[in-house]
Amino acid sequence: MAKLYFNYSAMNAGKTTVLLQSAHNYRERGMTPMLFTPKLDDRFGIGVIKSRIGLESVATIFTNEDDLYEATRAQLEAKNIHCVLVDEAQFLSRDQVFQLGEVVDRLNIPVLCFGLRTDFQGELFEGSTHLLAWADELTELKTICHTGRKATMVVRVDDKGYALKEGAQVDIGGNEKYVSVSRAEFKKVFFGGRKIKFIEPVERPASDEESTPTEPDSKNLL
Repeated sequence: MAKLYFNYSAMNAGKTTVLLQSAHNYRERGMTPMLFTPKLDDRFGIGVIKSRIGLESVATIFTNEDDLYEATRAQLEAKNIHCVLVDEAQFLSRDQVFQLGEVVDRLNIPVLCFGLRTDFQGELFEGSTHLLAWADELTELKTICHTGRKATMVVRVDDKGYALKEGAQVDIGGNEKYVSVSRAEFKKVFFGGRKIKFIEPVERPASDEESTPTEPDSKNLL
């Protein structure tokens, strides 16, 4: 039986890597996944999903006005769809989460959503709110705060490393703008004014630079 899944975490937990590995698993077995990504996330080009370790795939873009059930149904008329994968699912609207539920319930196609739970102010995104309420299965993908604790929240910071408390909920960026932290650290940084520790770029060994990134094992083939 198909289900609606929500895989959530703070930033840098490998959500996109798991999504792309899942898509690869389906394709490797001669099955067809349908990938969605929000149009507003154009860091790697519009309609491109790319992970921090170099994996990438083209995807169907969506805006808040798009009907994801109808988009999936139309694609299904052209070829069989075995799974729907949604990147940056926090940007879904309430209606779109409902539509993805319809993909599961009416088309019997599993839907795997990957996204953040909360924004830089510690508030739920619209898409995450309704995925937490309506998904059949919830999975937290874990990452680490610089303190060594599990990171569950995200702070938006200025170029000096201090938390920004005001601004639009959606402001696309990466490690230069956002840092994943534990709840305890979030309170110290966001409410207490403590300076945050930025993530330092990882230096790859010379041997790695000459090789193609390998894809990690995944248990996400449904």
